[in-house]
Amino acid sequence: MDKYLKTLRIQFSEEINFSQIPAFRGAIVATMEHPNLLFHNHGNDGELRYAYPLVQYKRIGGKAALVCVGEGTEAIGEFFSQADFDIMLGGESKHLEVEAVKADKTLVQVWEENFEYTVRKWLPFNQENYEKFKKMEGLAEKYTLMEQILVGNMLSFAKGVGVEFEKEVVVKIKNVENERLYRHKGIKKMGFDVHFSTNVTLPDFIGLGQGVSMGFGMVKGLKIPS
Repeated sequence: MDKYLKTLRIQFSEEINFSQIPAFRGAIVATMEHPNLLFHNHGNDGELRYAYPLVQYKRIGGKAALVCVGEGTEAIGEFFSQADFDIMLGGESKHLEVEAVKADKTLVQVWEENFEYTVRKWLPFNQENYEKFKKMEGLAEKYTLMEQILVGNMLSFAKGVGVEFEKEVVVKIKNVENERLYRHKGIKKMGFDVHFSTNVTLPDFIGLGQGVSMGFGMVKGLKIPS
């Protein structure tokens, strides 16, 4: 299995708010006559695709963007061949212009060294874990729980893109900030911006945790001064 994971980032010139991402996703899907399952994760029979989202809708640099991962990089050709770039967004007619296209490959694996990342608007908790988190008084035990969840998120991502880690994945949370509630699928959930280190290389702009297809949990590598 080739551990080099392809990613493709399509940046549009249209500025959007984070809360507009679901509308942006709906507008993109609506422009395509026969949208690939990867663009909306709903089958013809109404069944949901529960695997890791391979086409993700983002707000990057304040602007609308698509991030395609693995097989999603191949599905994007269908978007460009089918899509009408005149969309409806928030009740307004908009014309999408592609500002930049960036293709990349990342060797996703466990290393002997650690790498540092931020994950923004990360939604780590299901109901059970959130109840556990609220009862914790010490910062150390809260961080330990979040590290365990982040490892689980990374394993789910790896499984979703066909990568098997041959060694233990290690995560260390360095800092947590911007703790706040976000609305996801009609439910308010606690989200965080987190600075962490891990022994796994991750592609920039992929998502981890819940709400990945809607821009939550976006990962970005940190450049450490030498």
